[in-house]
Amino acid sequence: MRRAKISIIGAGNVGSTCAHWAAAKELGDIVLLDIPDRAGVAKGKALDLACCGPIEEFDSKVIGTSDYADTAGSDVVVVTAGIPRKPGMSRDDLIATNVKIVKDVAEQVARHSPNAVMIVVSNPLDAMVYTAWKASKFPTNRILGQAGCLDVARFRTFIALELGCSVEDIQALLLGGHGDDMVPLARFTSVHGIPLDMLLSQSKIDACTQRAKVGGGEIVQLMGTSAYFAPASGTIQMVEAIVKDKKRILPCAAYCEDAFGVAPGRTGAGYFIGVPCVLGSSGMERVVEIKFNDGERKLFDESVQHVKDLVDVVRKTFPELA
Repeated sequence: MRRAKISIIGAGNVGSTCAHWAAAKELGDIVLLDIPDRAGVAKGKALDLACCGPIEEFDSKVIGTSDYADTAGSDVVVVTAGIPRKPGMSRDDLIATNVKIVKDVAEQVARHSPNAVMIVVSNPLDAMVYTAWKASKFPTNRILGQAGCLDVARFRTFIALELGCSVEDIQALLLGGHGDDMVPLARFTSVHGIPLDMLLSQSKIDACTQRAKVGGGEIVQLMGTSAYFAPASGTIQMVEAIVKDKKRILPCAAYCEDAFGVAPGRTGAGYFIGVPCVLGSSGMERVVEIKFNDGERKLFDESVQHVKDLVDVVRKTFPELA
């Protein structure tokens, strides 16, 4: 059986940790790519990771490079390239900088791996997924954004800490954009089948919900940089579902038009929104819709509007991506 080929663009903390998790799970052969000025970083991290194989007992081939030709024929490409928001930098400044980076990456991916599934991790996530879609011209099923897997993992973690139980027994659902306006859905959250509201008071559920929303910011305050272990883990959860054709239902930033009423009846006018979807060998195989109550619908629509606002900034700044 042919091994999957997984390319990871960006050898920073998130990218290199993605490579780590993918190798540890022996999901395929791995290419870690960064810009020419950082080629030594990509090659060094790849070599360091490859030397773990005899100890951790994985046979994945791991290489570092700055040449996109080495990524040719990838089955999955993970895009982590981009800069973090810096002091004094506006949201629009960050978008303008990272759109240029992600646009170039997506064009290179399309040139060298035209049949790949692309998973975008770069921020602001919702705008960057849209950028990668427009720049690559990939069909929407082969463009995804990683956010929901991370956000749900944080939500489950905070619930487990509150209950003093295993995170493995908690199932949760979270929708919407990636950021403070994400929509954790306590009504669809359970602990080994027991509804959450039978185990926690509403005030404690609200506290867990709020902590999940600002979980990334909490980590930045603690260590002065963005999280990378959990974002990478969430990304590789998606990669595994795709390369193993697992048909897992995972929350991802997936293209929505009629689904969830994002852009009903407007072909080609949809947005990439965090929703539950089935992931398999062809990427996003279908969106799984649920029925909201009035409060959930209001929060979801507000989150969708925020995504639309981000995309509008991209379209105005880069008319070629409109």
